[in-house]
Amino acid sequence: MDSAQGYKPLPQPNLATFSHQSPAAQRAPQQLRTPSNRKTIYDRNLNRTRTAELSRASFAYLFGEMVSYAQKRVTGIQDLERKLNEQGYPIGLRLLPLLLYREPPRTSVRPNRILPLLQFIHGPFWRHLFGRTADAIEHSSTANNEYMISDNEPLVNQYISVPKEMNQLNCAAYVAGMIEGVCDGCGLKAAVSAHNGGTEMWPGKTVFLIRFDDGVVEREALLDTKK
Repeated sequence: MDSAQGYKPLPQPNLATFSHQSPAAQRAPQQLRTPSNRKTIYDRNLNRTRTAELSRASFAYLFGEMVSYAQKRVTGIQDLERKLNEQGYPIGLRLLPLLLYREPPRTSVRPNRILPLLQFIHGPFWRHLFGRTADAIEHSSTANNEYMISDNEPLVNQYISVPKEMNQLNCAAYVAGMIEGVCDGCGLKAAVSAHNGGTEMWPGKTVFLIRFDDGVVEREALLDTKK
């Protein structure tokens, strides 16, 4: 309409003021969102949650799903236990430095001998995972490089229903993987497996067989001769 009739034309936008992002800028990933206080999970004190406990119902559900996921991708019991072992291995590897950090300064040394390592697994490691120490440590009477840690009632087996045709399955292979990760993290390479060792008093007893490499045993013997 004509401006003489009381209407004023709107001003035309200045196209020069619009900036167009380059294709590279449009593809750039967005920045991580942080809370209003600017603190993330990495700012938390590592000792803050040392006594926190996870709901058993939550653990039972998550672990059951892990076993079900692995079972669909294997062909037998040994293959399933190997999968569970592989899932637990990186947890043990990462849990080691955290537990050492939380230990008192005089004991926060990474174990570099077999006996201190086994005592660490039997004590602080087991206590952190299950709220108690393991039930026993034994040295094999037939093989110098084999040790056994026993748990009379493994928590990981309490919520798993094993079919009769798979009665040799022990889902504590997941914990065996964590133990293996701790051993490797300390530089004492070992292979760890979980075995059913049920008795009349403890039908669900599990024995974790820790088989150290020959080089670890030879180094241990050499250190003993230098005392």
